[in-house]
Amino acid sequence: VTQEVILAVLAALDTHEAAAPGLPVTDALWHVEEGFVTGTAERSGLWRAQTPQGFRYSAILAAHRALAPDEAAAMADDVAVARAAGLAVAVVPGDERNIKITRPEDFARAEALMGAAMDVRVGNGFDVHRFGPGDHVRLCGVSVPHDRGLIGHSDADVALHAVTDAVLGALALGDIGSHFPPSDPQWKGADSAIFLTRAVELAREQGYTVSAIDVTIICELPKIGPHVLDMRARVAAIAGIEEGRISVKATTTERLGFAGRGEGIAALATATLVAA
Repeated sequence: VTQEVILAVLAALDTHEAAAPGLPVTDALWHVEEGFVTGTAERSGLWRAQTPQGFRYSAILAAHRALAPDEAAAMADDVAVARAAGLAVAVVPGDERNIKITRPEDFARAEALMGAAMDVRVGNGFDVHRFGPGDHVRLCGVSVPHDRGLIGHSDADVALHAVTDAVLGALALGDIGSHFPPSDPQWKGADSAIFLTRAVELAREQGYTVSAIDVTIICELPKIGPHVLDMRARVAAIAGIEEGRISVKATTTERLGFAGRGEGIAALATATLVAA
């Protein structure tokens, strides 16, 4: 069931007591007896019922309570119950992929539909940069004030580097170093947004869209919390997806390891790609 169908049913309930999705019947309809066609049926005005069916709670509850047990047993679905109570049922456009699972062969059809639509790839990225001289660090494309900077060939944005590696990993296209080698002077001091932008372009060229990004920044300082909203907005803008699909969070190592000793910052990222 697609989100569009569900939202259409909910929208119809703003002005109606009952609503359900459906599709006009387009196939010819036959009367068949003993394996032979005995006639045809007029299909004009006939629709195929789908789910989910939606109702205002008080209205459908009253409709069910009004039925005798034998009457309820004869009802095909809640739409029939609603109509028996005199409720008008609005019809919204359904979806051909919204199939009913009734017979064994329906499972094979459902599996085929899901297989075609669920081409999902997941990639992980990890990066580390050491602290050096400076008055800020770049994280997720945002400048964060700090008494030191990060050392790197580009702008040393450890978070964007991890995200870029995650996207490239999902595509099985190597890592950031193979596409933007640190030995190449053109990337000296480069804005790391360039790297993520190119990774997203490669995803589109292969028929994928970036569906979600989750990045964890690992450090004792600077404090990441006050900058998370700006970071999410910046990553969303670079990747070209909704801000609600971007997660940025931070953690420490409880003063263990290089990050705990304040020697640098690490980042871990996961990117989910879906076939367009």
